[in-house]
Amino acid sequence: MDTRPFFTDDAIVFGLLMLALGFIFYTESKATGFWPKFYRIVPGLFMAYMIPAIFTTTGLIAPEWTTTDTAGNAVEHSSNLYFVSSRYLLPAALVLMTLSIDLKAVFNLGWKALIMFFTGTIGIIIGGPIAILLISMVSPETVGGVGPDAVWRGLSTLAGSWIGGGANQTAMLEIYGYNPKLYGGMVFVDIVVANIWMAILLLGIGKRDRINKWLKADTSSIEALKTKMSAFSEKIKRNPSLTDIMIIIAIAFGTVSFAHLCSGYLAPLFEDMVSNISSATTRNIFTFLGSKFFWMISISTIIAILLSFTKAKNYEGAGASKFGSVFIYILVASIGMKMDLTLILDNVGLIAIGFVWMSIHAGLLILIAKLIKAPYFFLAIGSQANVGGAASAPIVASAFHPSLATVGVLLAVFGYAIGTIAAIACTILLELAAVS
Repeated sequence: MDTRPFFTDDAIVFGLLMLALGFIFYTESKATGFWPKFYRIVPGLFMAYMIPAIFTTTGLIAPEWTTTDTAGNAVEHSSNLYFVSSRYLLPAALVLMTLSIDLKAVFNLGWKALIMFFTGTIGIIIGGPIAILLISMVSPETVGGVGPDAVWRGLSTLAGSWIGGGANQTAMLEIYGYNPKLYGGMVFVDIVVANIWMAILLLGIGKRDRINKWLKADTSSIEALKTKMSAFSEKIKRNPSLTDIMIIIAIAFGTVSFAHLCSGYLAPLFEDMVSNISSATTRNIFTFLGSKFFWMISISTIIAILLSFTKAKNYEGAGASKFGSVFIYILVASIGMKMDLTLILDNVGLIAIGFVWMSIHAGLLILIAKLIKAPYFFLAIGSQANVGGAASAPIVASAFHPSLATVGVLLAVFGYAIGTIAAIACTILLELAAVS
């Protein structure tokens, strides 16, 4: 089956994504007319996500596609744009956005950020079993299956992904032995539901003042950090020279290069160490330590935090975080192109489980945020640090302010650490709900 999109050349696709971003920023800069009213409702970051999704949905571009060779065999193809964005531009953005961070001020954000993170985790743990119980009342066959084909085994991989990340998802696949031939369906649910939920969170950012008012949230600590960072940026602001720009790029990608170098050694080292652990349960809990992505993000962030205690932080005055924001927007566009909106109708039963599951996660976050008067920022990153991980948590955090990207990363890395343990707890409940 030939599923080739209209444009397959990454150079052309990248140009289309950049044109989309240029259009968004151009229209967002308009002071009068239709666009100011539009962007008061729909944030630019959401549009940066949705326009590429529309491109993919209409068949203009695609993250991956299939062609048929002369012998009639299917040949798989894929775009490298997301890989490049997530492996090179994301860590570079984290470095540039963290350069000027005030770590003490970040810690002063308080306990509510952690409460919301753990609330998000608990929402995933209990959301899956409840979703199985609810969907089984309407469509028992959707949550059925026996042995390796049992749906609850497949959903365990979603729990691993939505609490930790890709490494945790793979660990759950190994632990519970879900049928690999059916695994693609669960990956599909992960992409559709998690991406739509991220889109909803991005929409909420445009209404955060109204949401915070409804939550009766105390945003003073966040505003204090934003004000402090803005004041520092204004104080050292200067017209960047070519030398400034080249040094900023050198700091960013030099750090990324070092992080890749270290992760290339650390990931296999820890993978070997973990594989030698006798207990299968313990071994799979620490699977994330064998992930190059985990080490790359962690090392980039640690180096950036260390640089924030040096004169390197003064490059914020030359626009370091603005370059970081450019990279983040490119990443958002590359994530958006992974979303084909028509796929929602392809597997309605599993998608329904995913949506019910995510609704419980969201509902619990809203309830706890209301009870402890937590700002929408904590709700959004508490969710994305679980569901989106290190690839999207800093995107959502930086939409509030570039200096807050580090908060998203720190919580997401914590999610990696507890992902498999929490997913195992969730799977025990999933199995009980499926056989009840």
